[in-house]
Amino acid sequence: MPLPVTPPAEIPPTNPRLDAVPAYRQGRSAPAGASKLSSNESPHPPLPSVVSAVADRLGSLHRYPQMAAPEIIGRLAERYRVDPALVTVGAGSVELASQLIHAVAGEGDEVVFAWRSFEAYPSLVRIAGATPVMVPLDAEHRHDLDAMLAAITERTRLVFVCNPNNPTGTVVGPEELERFVAAVPRDVLVVIDEAYVHFDGSAYFADAPGATDPERGAGLELFRRHPHVAVLHTFSKAYGLAGLRIGYAIAPSAVAAAQRKVAVPFGVTDLAQAAAVASLDAQDELAVRIAEVTAERDRLHDVLIDAGWPAVRSEANFVWIPAGERSAELDGLLHDGGVVARTFPGEGVRISAGSAQDVDRVAAALAASTRNPAHPTAAVREEATA
Repeated sequence: MPLPVTPPAEIPPTNPRLDAVPAYRQGRSAPAGASKLSSNESPHPPLPSVVSAVADRLGSLHRYPQMAAPEIIGRLAERYRVDPALVTVGAGSVELASQLIHAVAGEGDEVVFAWRSFEAYPSLVRIAGATPVMVPLDAEHRHDLDAMLAAITERTRLVFVCNPNNPTGTVVGPEELERFVAAVPRDVLVVIDEAYVHFDGSAYFADAPGATDPERGAGLELFRRHPHVAVLHTFSKAYGLAGLRIGYAIAPSAVAAAQRKVAVPFGVTDLAQAAAVASLDAQDELAVRIAEVTAERDRLHDVLIDAGWPAVRSEANFVWIPAGERSAELDGLLHDGGVVARTFPGEGVRISAGSAQDVDRVAAALAASTRNPAHPTAAVREEATA
């Protein structure tokens, strides 16, 4: 007969700095038949060529992955014409952001970024023992670069510029970003987080419609011209590999070397590496998918505006609605219509750009509220169209 287990009177204490770190909140799951538009995922299933590449690796799951990721790093170095030593990989751009923070910052240091921006930034900074310095966005929901420069002190070690910004979808233009980077002291690393870069009409997919959009400052061009710039990209969004977790950074050599020291060993699986390589070989197919996503994103924006909601024009794969105190109301309308979005209480709602069917469902959910004369949204729409 097993003896009863008596819990100890005391347990080992946890790290006190974690008291200020909330657990990362994943986008809500969707019930069967609903549209899950809470996590900025691709609405498309994996490409057949990517599935085939992953399947070819299934027979070697009993082996550790290649920690140095030579094939994908080699391909990325060739694609961007950089030394492979400057390229690092991680389990998505969020893990690479963590690597960069740990590589350059610690106790007593500060990390500056706009707010609201990527939700993980403040937690990653605090986990590293550094202090997050959050600079409010401007009235147009964009980075306030002058205020960010003013926030840099002798304790600042790193600045994040999320471009396009998550969750607002706004971008920093090339001239203003160039001026900002040039003004940041050379002993402060500027990390340009381009997780959503493929959706803004940039040249990363040369065959994509609108591939000459000049409105966003390209991180890689700034990396080539300035010694204190690093760039983050991910395969989770445009490439549709969110479930495999792989992203990459291009950074100065000393920073990249430090990243490899703080990276989780074997953190990127062989399956993810194979899928990433196959994705680089499928640029034409992916460009078509990106065009579909951006078209639905723009339609989603127009649907929201027509329904009386203050949507922000986006260059990412989602739309931000700064609804303030009405955020819970909008979330409820969407939920009732079978749409799961990402709500930031008291601030706004972010809706991912899904399929045409998903956007139709958003439109139907909002139309249902405007047909109800007693609903506040009906009054807003009537005033807007008067």
